[in-house]
Amino acid sequence: MRKTLSYVFISMLLVMVFAPFAMAAAAPAAAPSAPATDYTKAIVLGCSLLAVGLAMGLGTIGTGVGMGNGLSGATNAVGRNPEAQGKILLTMMVGLAMIESLAIYALVIALIMLYANPLLKLVGM
Repeated sequence: MRKTLSYVFISMLLVMVFAPFAMAAAAPAAAPSAPATDYTKAIVLGCSLLAVGLAMGLGTIGTGVGMGNGLSGATNAVGRNPEAQGKILLTMMVGLAMIESLAIYALVIALIMLYANPLLKLVGM
């Protein structure tokens, strides 16, 4: 496992190091006074997409762990005291609904970053 992980890490590092050299374009000889390309919009859009992916990924991982812990506690409680199954089930469902709302909040923030991003208006998109 460590050997495979180290191979993946080394290959990713090599790609990141040598990709700029492979993708570098030669300067055009016919137009020496060509205007410089502005990549501000692409950088802002790329960072926004990265932030959306991180927000959704971390938001759903957190809620998944929380739901797993809640269900584990509820099943342990029902196993210890089967007569209280109704109360435990009700409390568990309310707790799971609250936890799921956190994932929905992460989705809302991700959608705002995608479609109503104020930085995109700032750079002229």
